[in-house]
Order: sequence, then structure tokens, then C-alpha cells
Amino acid sequence: MLPAQTLPPTNPLRGPAVPRFSDLVAWDPLTVTPTAEGVRRDVFHSPTDTADKMRCPITTLNPSEKSGEQSKYLPEEVIIAKEGTFEAHWDGQSKTGGPGSVIFFAAGPTTFLRNVSPMPCT
Repeated sequence: MLPAQTLPPTNPLRGPAVPRFSDLVAWDPLTVTPTAEGVRRDVFHSPTDTADKMRCPITTLNPSEKSGEQSKYLPEEVIIAKEGTFEAHWDGQSKTGGPGSVIFFAAGPTTFLRNVSPMPCT
């Protein structure tokens, strides 16, 4: 195993870490889980060589729905819009984006998204 591929240490609360390696995940086989606001697809949620936890969920919000109540989100987060128009809110600020827009939430802001389009927003 190359030094960059060494396994992270075992976390006693989680058990042995199983890091992610390079991969491609196809859209169609992802499990669609209904939520009160739309649907969710979980691509992965696991450690990597450089992070204790790397998450990649795909959320679809129904028209006029919010991603949830405003909440303080501790880790950094990157969101890429696939379709629809949304408002990104953080710490009293907001911006509107559409397909291809990228949001970066720094660590610690109070955040939420809201779908402002007449169609689902992913």
C-alpha cells in the first residue's frame, strides 16, 4: 500500500475506518429516499485518507420547500445545483442561483436552501 493509501486510525465509536478510493457513481442505481421536502439520494458517507468523514448526498427540494429549519452547520459544505432555481441563505445573507451554480458554506454559519422555482430543484 502506498503511503497516501494507508488506512486512517480506528475510531472506537465507529469501528475500523474504511476509506473511499477513486470511483465513479452512476445516478440511476442510487436509492431514492422520500423526505418531507422532496427526495434524497446518498452517494457516500465515509472517511477518506484526509478526512474523518466525507459526505455526498443529493437532495431534491419540491417547489417552495426549504432544506429544513435554519441550523448551524459545523463542517464546510459545497453544493452544486443540477436543475431549478434556489435561494441559499447563510447568517442573514442570501443569493439566488440556478443550474450549474456552486455554493460554498464555510464552517459554522446558520444555513438553509429554499426552492424558488415551480419545479423540483436538485
